[in-house]
Amino acid sequence: MVRSTGVFRPRPRRDRPRRLGGLTLNKLLPNMLTMLALASGMTAMRFGMEGNWKSAVLSIAVAAVFDALDGRIARMLNAQSKFGEELDSLSDVVSFGVAPGMILFMWTLNGAGTFGWIAAVLLGICAALRLARFNTMIGLAADKPAWAYNYFTGVPAPAGAGIALLPLIATLEIGPGWVDSPWLVAPWAVAIAALMISAIPTFSLKGLRIPQHYVVFLLLGVGVLAAALVSAPWATLTILGIGYLCTLPFSLRRYRRLTEEAARIKSAEPETAPVGAVDAGAETVPGGPGTSA
Repeated sequence: MVRSTGVFRPRPRRDRPRRLGGLTLNKLLPNMLTMLALASGMTAMRFGMEGNWKSAVLSIAVAAVFDALDGRIARMLNAQSKFGEELDSLSDVVSFGVAPGMILFMWTLNGAGTFGWIAAVLLGICAALRLARFNTMIGLAADKPAWAYNYFTGVPAPAGAGIALLPLIATLEIGPGWVDSPWLVAPWAVAIAALMISAIPTFSLKGLRIPQHYVVFLLLGVGVLAAALVSAPWATLTILGIGYLCTLPFSLRRYRRLTEEAARIKSAEPETAPVGAVDAGAETVPGGPGTSA
């Protein structure tokens, strides 16, 4: 017979099963799209080595689409991370710097010898420099005025890759013998590389708001553009590239006008100092009254 001790002992509670560690697919989706962009850029180089120029250009275009989606989806899913930012930059260097340079070199720049190779290398180098500058400026974004968020500094890497390949795209439309000379493509590639690392403000469509009464016309334009890309891709891409270049003077002029307007508004504001600001300043300014030098 078991004698009771009179001490109440609670029955041990079963622990809940632990949750599985790791990340959800929603958190990994932006990085997956970045990897698809990187794979598309490297596939473009393979097509270039095979002389399949149409597929090479289309692969760069596919990489640009994936690159445009990964950042937006990361913000929508709240899946931003430092790892994703670094991975995106490395992918952009390959897809929009190294790959276009190698494609142009295998297409026609090899005919310019060392100068053609230098032009191809500069595309990759300037893409890397641009993205390194962008990464170091991420933490300084709060110092920008509100209206400056609608502008990039220099030509973005995907747009730079597209307009660098513009002679190849135009040749696919109009045929050889016009803009496929290596002595014409080489300075063109150098100029585009310089635009990528320049300080020219270029339009950014990230914060663009469409008025309600223009939404239908915008959707109609997107449908017409899609039909044009399917029926006449090379002519459409050529027109888009030339149109983008035509926007650069307007973006520079608009940016300067906004800068002058902001400076004029700031100078017109009355300078009112709070009570006690002078005394507080005298105590905190080194070497000023009330401090020991």
